[in-house]
Amino acid sequence: MQFRRQRKEEDSINLTPLIDVVFLLLIFFMVSTTFTRETHLEIDLPEAEGTPSETVAEQLEILVSAEGNYSVNGQRLVNNQLATLRSALEQISEGDTARPLVISADANAPHQAVVSAMDAAGQMGFVHLSITTRRPQGD
Repeated sequence: MQFRRQRKEEDSINLTPLIDVVFLLLIFFMVSTTFTRETHLEIDLPEAEGTPSETVAEQLEILVSAEGNYSVNGQRLVNNQLATLRSALEQISEGDTARPLVISADANAPHQAVVSAMDAAGQMGFVHLSITTRRPQGD
């Protein structure tokens, strides 16, 4: 008697759904990822040429030290708080915001201290604001 051999089915795994899932995950991560490119700005500090302007007796001058401390018209402030700077400007200017205001900062002064001085002047309404620069080296 001859027995018919039963056909043996191959045991295999269908990889098509697995590949579909992998591609869907890949597309999901590509779409949901934010691609940012970090940029760095190179800043050249300003240099000025020409003759210095005549100092006006009525101008206000804010000096910012390397530590971030303020002096208004040569008078050092007790702290470097924005409120102290505003009250000193109010007292010295006597409310006259049309007077020219000059901000001079040390080269090593924190940028935040200079921005805070500009912010205080802007909040008080000073419109004639100047920032001092240094002469180019070699002159």
